Amino acid sequence: MAGMEEFDVAVEGGLLRCVEWAGDGPAVIAAHGITANALSWAAVARALDGGVRLIAPDLRGRAGSAGIAGPFGMAAHAADVIAIADHLGLERVALAGHSMGGFVVTETAQRYPSRVSSVLLVDGGLPLPVPPGIDVDTALHATIGPAMRRLSMTFGSVDEYLDFFRANPALGKYWSEDVSEYVRRDFTGTGSSCVLDAIRADARDMLTAPAPAGFPLLGAVRGMQDEETGMYPAAVLEAAGAEIVPDVNHYTILLGKGAEVVADRIRSGLE
Repeated sequence: MAGMEEFDVAVEGGLLRCVEWAGDGPAVIAAHGITANALSWAAVARALDGGVRLIAPDLRGRAGSAGIAGPFGMAAHAADVIAIADHLGLERVALAGHSMGGFVVTETAQRYPSRVSSVLLVDGGLPLPVPPGIDVDTALHATIGPAMRRLSMTFGSVDEYLDFFRANPALGKYWSEDVSEYVRRDFTGTGSSCVLDAIRADARDMLTAPAPAGFPLLGAVRGMQDEETGMYPAAVLEAAGAEIVPDVNHYTILLGKGAEVVADRIRSGLE
């Protein structure tokens, strides 16, 4: 994608890979979902059209940051976000987070309030609707399904890996070059780049996270399989005061037609 550059930031445990889409406006650091990567923000970057300097890390334990030894969990992610801001010379920075990234940015705002100017949550950051005391792996399979199963699967080629994602109606029905590049970034040659210890540690923190207060939230009407019920039930989104984005699922709110809405809310949050 034109205008996209990559750089590394030294963090505890290794080097954090970041993607930056250049812009003339203020900087925004954007955090992705639990088994995703930085390119989940590519469509939003295009919609911002150079009006915002968008920086998206591959969170530790994923894609270009898969080699980080740890620690894992939300506190480590929050420290990484601040390390990016320091690397870029940003005293205060706006944050956006999709899915698990919502927990990352709310944790950052809680731990480093003087460094965060605004927060936008995109179908994430709310406590997950699972029974209390549930085992982490059981909760992961119950909430993210195929995204979790693929972490233990092997694939003979990148085409097989792409086909696995195409089989998900939440992606296959809305396939694009952005989705293809997002999937390719995760492929190691045999399977997913995601480090299972990182996924489990992050999920453990998500299961015990309190409800965020006062942050704008965009909610998807459909879920991770394009089902009619979103990842968050409508009543949960309503109680949180979410703005419901019509005709998108958990993925396409960011990688599809919802990108324009996300970009617009990022811009308005900076005004």
